[in-house]
Amino acid sequence: MEANSLSQSELARLVGITQGAIAKIVGNNPGGSSHLHKIARALGTTPEYLTGESDDPSAGAVPTPTGKDIAEHLDLVEIAMVDMAYGMGATFADDRIGVDLVHFPKIWVDQLTHSAPAHLAWARGKGDSMSPTISDGDMVLIDRSERRVEDQDLIWAFTIGDMAMIKRLRIRGDKVTILSDNGEVPADTAHPDEINIIGRITRVVKPA
Repeated sequence: MEANSLSQSELARLVGITQGAIAKIVGNNPGGSSHLHKIARALGTTPEYLTGESDDPSAGAVPTPTGKDIAEHLDLVEIAMVDMAYGMGATFADDRIGVDLVHFPKIWVDQLTHSAPAHLAWARGKGDSMSPTISDGDMVLIDRSERRVEDQDLIWAFTIGDMAMIKRLRIRGDKVTILSDNGEVPADTAHPDEINIIGRITRVVKPA
């Protein structure tokens, strides 16, 4: 317990028994406990070491699986989760963007897109200017492998300066028309050089 910086109560919670049971095992011969295997696993060692039958705490111990091991076993893939609400009006996108890696079932991701997981990112929409296609709080899947606006009127995640947004884009020469699906929101325009494309929105997932 000392080596793992665990108290008796913390170890008891990990094993699923009472603190009193741990105290009894510590104060007496642990060999008679039916929980010895669970205790050894929680401490990263073996029952033999705890009972004094072995001097090596790691001999025969089952290594704790890493996140990568678990992901491979369950056939999960990593996708970036962008910790920033893309404004479907506009929201600031300066240096306050955080990114976490979240695991998803590969079979499910393959049904959504043919792009590699490394090119994908999830983000949460904010606002109602893209309603009803994307509502406030919907999760959107961004395909970062698509950075050129070749097909008109698709939905893109992009920044203009330090403002991030999700809109439809239509490019004609040196003019980009920024379109909202909400008919009450007027279109806007920009020069192509002002827009930094993050990726194309390929899926919208609405809360259950």
